[in-house]
Amino acid sequence: MAKPGEVEKQWHIVDASDEILGRLASDIAVVLMGKHRPEYTPHVDCGDFVIVTNADKVAMSGRKMDVRHYTWYTGHPGLRLESYGDRQQRKPEDLILHAVRRMLPKNKLATQMLKKLKIYAGPEHPHTAQQPAVLQRTGKKLKTNQ
Repeated sequence: MAKPGEVEKQWHIVDASDEILGRLASDIAVVLMGKHRPEYTPHVDCGDFVIVTNADKVAMSGRKMDVRHYTWYTGHPGLRLESYGDRQQRKPEDLILHAVRRMLPKNKLATQMLKKLKIYAGPEHPHTAQQPAVLQRTGKKLKTNQ
């Protein structure tokens, strides 16, 4: 069993261009939780950092970009609606952030795990000093190529 101070965090980078949003989000959630490690412990944050680039090029199958909507309440009468396609043009990072957040456990560790997720709309990111390993999709899972 892992202890909170003993877990060594690694950095991974994922290119989101032409990836399906739900499949990408579930793979990222597994890495953030630490379930890809043999010493996974549910009550300890043993996940790694994940950098997502090209968030503006993520895809959804079918017509979901036009049909599905985000809904939120502003405090005034009525609800606000925005389609996934409009949200992708306005805030492309939010699509991945909300999808991953909903796949994390609903407890206090989820906020710590979500802070390790760095999402960027373009191909550039400021984390080159951490020397992130590339996560690529092979079959049904993301694999590290070092």
